[in-house]
Amino acid sequence: MTQTSENVTWLTQEAYNKLKEELDYLTGPARTEIAAKIAAAREEGDLRENGGYHAAKEEQGKQELRVRQLTQLLENAQVGETPTSADGAVAPGMVVTIAFDGDEDDTLTFLLASREYASADIETYSPQSPLGTGVLGHKVGEDAEYELPNGRTASVKILKAEPYQG
Repeated sequence: MTQTSENVTWLTQEAYNKLKEELDYLTGPARTEIAAKIAAAREEGDLRENGGYHAAKEEQGKQELRVRQLTQLLENAQVGETPTSADGAVAPGMVVTIAFDGDEDDTLTFLLASREYASADIETYSPQSPLGTGVLGHKVGEDAEYELPNGRTASVKILKAEPYQG
């Protein structure tokens, strides 16, 4: 479910099963389908000006990239319950609410987790993102800083941090 280091990705059993199912589809039926599309487009003639062929090859490239991503993710997965922070500090797998620049009316609530676990229900930030690295390890009530894309730093206050319940 969440990345706690560069190498280990925590996944719930449900998330692991979902990603494994996607990988099985992409390495089985989806590969057969894309190979058929490429073969059909190849039969149309000149490959230099064959839009269908080039689109199918591009689709194949994206599909194979996803296969590599899923393979690496699942190889480094640790299946179990979401790790929680024993000392109350912000950790991967937690829903965090922050206030920007001390303005408690300007808040953001997000899940600190791997993008693979993102859902439409809550915004997700990776622990490796600038905001994720900035709040990681801080406790409720503390201020944290992170670097903006323009090189400046932003300050936020941790208002709430609790384990994600799914």
